[in-house]
Amino acid sequence: MIYLQFNDVYANLVTSSLFEQTAQTVLDHQGIPLQPDLSIVITGNPEIQELNREFLGIDAPTDVLSFPSDELDPDTGNRYLGDIIISYPQAETQAQAGGHSIEAELQLLAVHGVLHLLGHDHADEDQQKEMWTAQAEILAQLNNPLSQLYS
Repeated sequence: MIYLQFNDVYANLVTSSLFEQTAQTVLDHQGIPLQPDLSIVITGNPEIQELNREFLGIDAPTDVLSFPSDELDPDTGNRYLGDIIISYPQAETQAQAGGHSIEAELQLLAVHGVLHLLGHDHADEDQQKEMWTAQAEILAQLNNPLSQLYS
């Protein structure tokens, strides 16, 4: 199950279906056989900055943070992949700077976040190439124009 939580300020600006479809497309692309659980939170810059400072030691807002878990839910037995936190204002700024829609940017950030939950990283050139390739393929499946940036 994909759990969604939208800060009240952004609740009317996003749709659950965008994130549900995006997360499911990533899981399918990566060949995840059973439906795991994960959470996607849409919040503001102050909240994500606090998390960035606390967990990464960076005292600045960022666009997306992923917190992998890989635990089993004792009630359902489902694998819990973790949490993805997305800053709506940061996504909006990046969308405006890139000349594309906020939906395209949010979808990119959700793809990026789910890939991190599944173990992808971009710490070195080989890892980045693998992650960017997967990201481009998934975005293309979603008909997201940003797929061209990573291919």
